[in-house]
Amino acid sequence: MNTETLSPRDLQTLLAVTRALAAPFDLSQMLREVAAAATSVLHAERASVWLCDAARPELVLEVSSDLERVRLPLGSGIVGSCAAARRTINVPDCYADPRFNPELDRSSGFRTRCMLSVPLIDHEGALVGVLQVLNRIGAPFDAGDVALAEALAAQCAVALARTRMTAALLRGELLRQELQLAATMQRAILPAALPAVPGYEMDARFMPAAQTGGDTYDLALLDDRRLLIVLADATGHGIAPALSVTQMHAMLRLALRMGADLETAFRHVNDQLCAMLPDGRFVTAFVGLLDPTTHRLRFLSGGQGPILHHRAAEARSVAHRATSFPMGAMPIAVLRPAIEIDFEPGDWLVLLSDGIYEYADARGELFGRARVEALIDAHQHGHCSALMEALLAEVERHAAGAEQEDDITAVLLRRVCGN
Repeated sequence: MNTETLSPRDLQTLLAVTRALAAPFDLSQMLREVAAAATSVLHAERASVWLCDAARPELVLEVSSDLERVRLPLGSGIVGSCAAARRTINVPDCYADPRFNPELDRSSGFRTRCMLSVPLIDHEGALVGVLQVLNRIGAPFDAGDVALAEALAAQCAVALARTRMTAALLRGELLRQELQLAATMQRAILPAALPAVPGYEMDARFMPAAQTGGDTYDLALLDDRRLLIVLADATGHGIAPALSVTQMHAMLRLALRMGADLETAFRHVNDQLCAMLPDGRFVTAFVGLLDPTTHRLRFLSGGQGPILHHRAAEARSVAHRATSFPMGAMPIAVLRPAIEIDFEPGDWLVLLSDGIYEYADARGELFGRARVEALIDAHQHGHCSALMEALLAEVERHAAGAEQEDDITAVLLRRVCGN
């Protein structure tokens, strides 16, 4: 076909598809428009669009009238050869070409006589696929057909790149909105303000490594004689861990506010998490109840540790280990007894997530427990806020610019001297 003798109808079709390609089509609709235009303008029986698989060197048949999605390695068959060579291949007699694979004809019942394969190359020079046009009516494809097909392919490649970019941006925006929602939910369940408990002072911080994190904490008065203390860490980062730890936090608060004792609440929340969380997901959690009148703390820890109790009278820290496996890992058959701590004046409870203990500098050296205990010793007579600021500053100094890879959460509680 000579482009100078292009009929008004064909010209109108070509211009229409060019205009349509500028519209915000979804990918499948855009590819169908291209195939339909190629069939019409080139007076062919059918057209197909193959796209490059970004993950492996293969072409995937995306648009075809009678075939499911077919995969071909780059370089295989005529269409694969077109992609590998990145040049148009015009075959007047397919069954005479050794590159032609008749298997697709046998699968579909269609007989391919001639074929025009044109590479789809975007504005950055990247191969995105192949436009394949089959069986020109009346005669094989000529030089004019090749010119028309290449012009259409150029428009298609640019539109395809734009459509994929738009889809990626939309996915990114959806993910951003989901992350924002998860972060809002997570912040909503954290204490708006720390409770005032006579004889005690406290501080808490949450610094997620990403927009959302898998950590949470709680310091809340359930009634006049019970202070709930929680520090929890869900496996992973992002939306799923944030929702997991938020669900755990909400269930725990509800159970305790409804009058459940520590052991009952811990067991039931654990078993609920087992039913909810996917395999391999769990939550490490310290759950404690402090009676501010008797100064006695009872706690259970599902995989969370070390739990540091600094004894002021002895000027040393005692580390307690977890009482059970992480919450949600498996149902609890036998629950170990809760650990009990008596708080003397000046005593501290220091709960820190792995994000502090395992913060590595550029050489891979971890912050570690020894640095934490040294900071407690140095600030044991000061306020919680002073120790918190010193701790975070020392972690930052240790990191020396190394990226924060895990959430940082800290809960500090101190019995005031003289009370």
